[in-house]
Amino acid sequence: MNGELKSVSYGKRVIDYNLFYVDRKTLEIAVHPDGEIIIKAPVGSTLEAIERKVLKRSRWIIRQLNYFNQFNPRTPERLYIGGETHLYLGRQYRLKINNDIPKCVKLSRGLFQVSSGNNNDPMVVKKLLESWYVERAFFQFNDSIDRCWPAFAALGLTRPRLRIKRMKKRWGSLSKNGIITLNTELVKAPKECIDYVVTHELCHLNHHDHSPEFYNLLERVLPNWEKIKHKLELTLV
Repeated sequence: MNGELKSVSYGKRVIDYNLFYVDRKTLEIAVHPDGEIIIKAPVGSTLEAIERKVLKRSRWIIRQLNYFNQFNPRTPERLYIGGETHLYLGRQYRLKINNDIPKCVKLSRGLFQVSSGNNNDPMVVKKLLESWYVERAFFQFNDSIDRCWPAFAALGLTRPRLRIKRMKKRWGSLSKNGIITLNTELVKAPKECIDYVVTHELCHLNHHDHSPEFYNLLERVLPNWEKIKHKLELTLV
């Protein structure tokens, strides 16, 4: 997410933030779990007025940054060896590797049990797990759309088709031709987080940008969306 990179000094600390001018009446300050600070200011606001408001909220901003910093480092790099943990639907499962044939992955008794077929090469284990995640993602994402769709069906909208793929920077997107694309990695998050991303993208059926009307619809359909969004970011970022 790119805006105008600005900064203000608060005591000995420098607060860097991305500034966006948008069609809104009030200034919004958001601190993301990765440490990024987003400022959305009404079109026509002066930089001096924006800086005054940022400085006024500086103590709160720093508290938020300190809160998120306690979770770093989050997920260590996965080595795909026995004993390490992997996520599925928000829960951690320990990886157990055996040499059984055929090659497969099973979730059983709190373990990811991977049968690698006499080949414990981490890349083999990784490919097996990734294939398993893709299969489960298709099932879980369709299930999520089923849960979220009734609120949008009532608006007379056409249900989008589902596509899944790995994406580096986005959890989901909605194309102009009615395809909702969800990041395979999202299946590692709790179901309520999956539902948030699905709901967010379904709102784009009615509002194609992030206008105030878009957020009004999101708020109406999912009143606690901001709390769930933060949970998602803390789980997977």
